[in-house]
Amino acid sequence: MHQFLLGGIAVASFTVALFFLRYWTNTRDRFFLLFAASFFIEAASRTHMAITSSWNEEELPLHYMVRLLAYGLILLAIWDKNRPGKS
Repeated sequence: MHQFLLGGIAVASFTVALFFLRYWTNTRDRFFLLFAASFFIEAASRTHMAITSSWNEEELPLHYMVRLLAYGLILLAIWDKNRPGKS
């Protein structure tokens, strides 16, 4: 059941990434590109977790670092969009 839920989250993340990628192709705004990259990373991470079932103590910090990278891209996109002096 756990792999099924991870797969569902991976598919949802991949779908959201495709939406942001479509928005980026229409506007060429870096905001949408960074969000798409973040959700692609999240989908790849969840897919890897579902396929390998690697929940041991040695690989667990790596999963959190990948997730931190994905969320960091979202924060970077928000910061970049709201930067002062940008038109």
